[in-house]
Amino acid sequence: MKNEGICYLVGAGPGDLGLVTLRAKEVVELADVVVYDALSSPEILRWMKPGAEKIYVGKRAKDHALSQDGINKLIVEKTGEGKKVVRLKGGDPMIFGRGGEEAAELAEAGVAFEIVPGISSSIGGPAYAGIPVTHRDHCSQLTIFTGHEDPTKGESSIDYGQIASAPGTKVFLMGVSRLRDIASALVDGGAAPETPIALVRWATTGSQKTIEGTLADIADIAEREDFKSPAVAVIGGVVTERKKINWFENRPLFGKRIVVTRTRAQAGGLSRELSGLGADVVELPTIRIETPDDRQGFVESVAHAHEYDWLVFSSPNGVERFFNAFFAAYEDARSLGNPKIAVIGEGTAKKVREYRFGVDLIPKRFVAEGLIEAFKDESIENLTMLWVRAQEARDVIFDGLNAMGAIVDECAAYKTVPETEDPTGAVDRFKTEGADLVTFTSSSTVENFFKMGLPWPEGCVAGSIGPVTSETLRKHGVEPAFEAEQHDIPGLVAAIREWAGA
Repeated sequence: MKNEGICYLVGAGPGDLGLVTLRAKEVVELADVVVYDALSSPEILRWMKPGAEKIYVGKRAKDHALSQDGINKLIVEKTGEGKKVVRLKGGDPMIFGRGGEEAAELAEAGVAFEIVPGISSSIGGPAYAGIPVTHRDHCSQLTIFTGHEDPTKGESSIDYGQIASAPGTKVFLMGVSRLRDIASALVDGGAAPETPIALVRWATTGSQKTIEGTLADIADIAEREDFKSPAVAVIGGVVTERKKINWFENRPLFGKRIVVTRTRAQAGGLSRELSGLGADVVELPTIRIETPDDRQGFVESVAHAHEYDWLVFSSPNGVERFFNAFFAAYEDARSLGNPKIAVIGEGTAKKVREYRFGVDLIPKRFVAEGLIEAFKDESIENLTMLWVRAQEARDVIFDGLNAMGAIVDECAAYKTVPETEDPTGAVDRFKTEGADLVTFTSSSTVENFFKMGLPWPEGCVAGSIGPVTSETLRKHGVEPAFEAEQHDIPGLVAAIREWAGA
């Protein structure tokens, strides 16, 4: 039986990935096709299943990759083919998103559809600027209108006199290019020239910028600040609350654009930490993890892991690859026997504990040399050890343990290769917008970053997770602005905070 197609009209929220609904994430993961526009957070595309089709129909100002009629035809056609289609739209699809028109086209074509609401920038934007659109001390009414229409044209469907005379807060979207005319029309319609107004650009993202003024002077302020779309405008007494509850723009890393070069699978944790501190995070993975060249050797090493006195893990990637292979071969965790486990760093230890195994040895310094120092307090002569490592790892651990009389076998669990995909357009963004800081979490991220041949932005600095990574940066002529004292992700985040504060 043919699978019935369905089109999901999905609100992607105002920009912050954390504001996307659980239902939106579910349908993106199920989708065969995602049709998206320029206001959707590009990170959402990472949720797509392998092989799913991405179609960009970017609609911003006068730059339309595909007309609305073309979009309507496209989603009907793809859904009619029996595919699960997601039409991803910034904000909420039913608030000036033309979602109603697209739903009507789908209904007329006789294909199934579902509407997945999203948080509109009309309320999310002001909230992130510290402006409540309703407030007991100011108003209990909210008017939302589009700024897309030109108020100077005679046939405008918007009655600015009625909007001006309505009590409460007014919010308009898509009106930066017509700001002067809109403000004048509201004043001409009876609004007081001194009425407070704020504009929030790229609301809820690390690029957010807010300007304040009155209906009388906001256009001059916007021109002076070279304030561009996309932005949401909020008008009324509620704007004065911003001086008390401006929470988002007061965070320690706000205004800093920080590049994360970890693998796509690992970047999320660091990105969330930095985003939570207010940074504008650009995920630009330079490496990805793949199966080692000697796959059979890896499988055999895992199968015989129970024969060793010690298992030594030097990275979370090695832990994950090892235990995934182990539990593919064995159903019972007791099949591992009773080896002691040594790791480099709390991040690696945490990954081991996720598999419900304890850790017997963690060095004070989270580098290979630190692990060798820690083993000097252990009696390991003639003991067997399996070192689970990256294919391209340094020989420090192998040589150091051998020198102490241990019998060491190496188990290459993975290899790092250059990342070649860029589904979110991070490379172009880095080239055009630059960055304040590029973070490096390993020598391989450094090596592969410079292989990409990207220009180093003016004023940008590098941040390093540890001494080995720092040395690799210096080999490429870049002196790190700082090096994390604790060589793991929490240590790196602490170092970034200190750098930003300085």
